Parts: sequence; structure tokens; C-alpha cells
Amino acid sequence: DLGFYISFSGIVTFKNAKQVQEVAKKVPNDRFLIETDSPYLAPVPMRGKPNYPNYVKFVAEKLAELRGIPLAKIAELSSKNYETLFNR
Repeated sequence: DLGFYISFSGIVTFKNAKQVQEVAKKVPNDRFLIETDSPYLAPVPMRGKPNYPNYVKFVAEKLAELRGIPLAKIAELSSKNYETLFNR
């Protein structure tokens, strides 16, 4: 274990991002974060439009779908990972 985290942005929601989606399924629960890359790379269903921080929910929803766990669990895990990474 090298101790790094992997962060997923709107790209994980793109239909053609199969490799990113496969990685999203395999990253350990204690090693992922979610982000928006705002103002760029808006997630589906906002793709092609300006990106906003509140669109992070679409990234979280896609991760929940890919990993087969509830959205609330994705929120809990990503928040915990943020706090661990940044010593909050």
C-alpha cells in the first residue's frame, strides 16, 4: 500500500469511460474521494454545460451504482476519507 487516494470526477459518469468505471469498482472503500473538476467536465446528465460544485451528487450517484452500495454509504465513506486525508 503506497498510501494514496484516488479521486473521481464527472468523467466517471461518461458512457465511454469504461476504464475509469472499472477502477471505481475496485478502489478500496478507504481510498477514494469525489470531486467535480468545476467548471469543467460536467457529469452526465449535465455534460456539455458548465460544471458546478453541487453536481458532485451525480458523481456520488454513479459511484454508488458502480459499487452496488447505497448513496448514503458513498457520502459517508468519501467524507471520512476526506477527513482522514486532510486531518480534519
